[in-house]
Amino acid sequence: MPPSSQPTGERRPRALVIDHAWRGLGPGLEPLSGPGGAPLTRTVKLIVLPLIVRPTLRPALAVDFLAPAEASLLDELIRESTGRLAATAQWFTLLKKARRALGVVAGNPQDLYFQRCFELAVEHGVPRAGAEVLARALVEEVAHSPGGRTVDALKDHLADTARRSRLDAELAAAWESRPPPADPAAATEVVARAAEVLDACGTPSPAGTSSSYTAMVEAGLGELFGRALWAYASGLWGRDGLPTHLGLTGRQTPPRPEVGRGASTATLPAPLDRTLFERLFTVLQSSAHREELVTVTELVARETGRSCAPLGLYDETLRVTVLLGGRLAAGLDPLGTGEGAPGRTAAHRAVNGRWRREASVLRARRMTVSTRPDPDGGVLDALAQDLRTPWAAYMRRLWVRLHGRDVRGAPLEDLGSAWAVLDGVARSVMMDHRARVRSALRALSAQPAPAAEPRSA
Repeated sequence: MPPSSQPTGERRPRALVIDHAWRGLGPGLEPLSGPGGAPLTRTVKLIVLPLIVRPTLRPALAVDFLAPAEASLLDELIRESTGRLAATAQWFTLLKKARRALGVVAGNPQDLYFQRCFELAVEHGVPRAGAEVLARALVEEVAHSPGGRTVDALKDHLADTARRSRLDAELAAAWESRPPPADPAAATEVVARAAEVLDACGTPSPAGTSSSYTAMVEAGLGELFGRALWAYASGLWGRDGLPTHLGLTGRQTPPRPEVGRGASTATLPAPLDRTLFERLFTVLQSSAHREELVTVTELVARETGRSCAPLGLYDETLRVTVLLGGRLAAGLDPLGTGEGAPGRTAAHRAVNGRWRREASVLRARRMTVSTRPDPDGGVLDALAQDLRTPWAAYMRRLWVRLHGRDVRGAPLEDLGSAWAVLDGVARSVMMDHRARVRSALRALSAQPAPAAEPRSA
C-alpha cells in the first residue's frame, strides 16, 4: 500500500517506507539488493539516505517514524531515482569486474564503490563505450588513496610509530589544558533547567517553544554540565541509586583518551572510555554519511581535541542535547515501578507511555513482580533486567548519534530537531529490545521439550 493511502495521522517506520518503495522499482537493482528483493543495508546507508533522501537537507525525513506526508515524499524521492539506481547497479558490477582484474582485495566493495557508482550514474548514466577504462581508473584511485574514509585507512594511518607518539603527546597536552571542573551545585541547577525544556517536548509542536533551549545553548550549559562530570558530581539526577554518568563511562571519572590500535563492535567500552581509534571506528563503520566526512588524516586531527572536550563533543547544541537526554534517561521507567517519579515531564510521559504498551515490556513486568523463577530458563529475565536499568542503553546510543553529527558538523539548531533525536533514540532502543525478546522467544520455542521420566512399574 503506498504511503498516501495510509490512514490520516498514522506514522510509519522509515525503513518500511524505503523497503516498500524499493520493491516497486522493478528489475535491474539486483547488485544493490538482498536475496529477498529488499535493499541491502549498505544500499540504504550509503546511497538511499545520504544521496537520495538527504536528511540533512530534509530534517523531516531524518526521524525513524514518518507521518503520511513525509512518507509520501520519501516514496516519491526513491521512485524518481529509479533510472539512476539502475545505472548505479550496472556501474557497481563493472567496478567489481575491474577490481578482480586488478587483484584488489582490501576493503569492502560496497563501502568503497557504492557512492562512487552513484556519482558515475549521475554524471554518465548507464555505462557506455569506454566505461571499462573509467572503472579501472576509479578502482586504482580508491586503492591507492591515502586519505580514504575507511576503517582500513584509519588503521594504516595510526600504524605509524612516530605519528602515534605525536598523537599521544597531543592527547596528553589537550587533557591537561582542559578548563577546570564546574561546581556540582551549578550542574544540579542545569539539570533542573533541562527538566523545564523537556516539559515542552512530547507536545505537538516542540519547535514552537525553542527559546528555553536556545537560552541553554547560548549560556553554554552543556559545556558546564560536561565539566561538572569531570569532577564526579554525585546526586545530579534527584534519584537514589542512579549512576552520575548514566553509562557514558564505566569509571568514576572519564579517563584521558588513548590512541588505541583496534576496535570491535562487540567489545566497545562506554563512550567516554573509548580510544581515539574506537571513537572514529564507529563513525567510519556506520558509513551512512561518508560523503560528508573529511579525510582520515583530518578526522584524526580533529578527534584529538574533541575527545578531550566536555562530554567528548565540540558543538554546544549537541552537548545541551546530551544534558536533555540524561534528564530524560534518568526518568525512564518502562516497567512502571514508579522510580524516578519526581520531576516527570511531558517527554517522560510520552516515552514511558509508549514503552509500557509494548508486549515484551508487559511480559517483563510480570516476571519482575513474580516470586516464581523464570520458567524460560533466565533468558527473558536478563532482558527484563535491561528494562530495570534503561538509561545505559539510551545514553550510549544517544551519544553515538550526537558524536556522528559532531564529526559531520551537523548541529541541532532548535528544540524540535533535538527532540526528534531524543525521541528517535528512545524508539530505537525500544525496537531493539523488542527484537531481542522475539529472538529469545524463537530460540526457546526451538528447544526440544525435556523427555518425560519413565514411570516406575
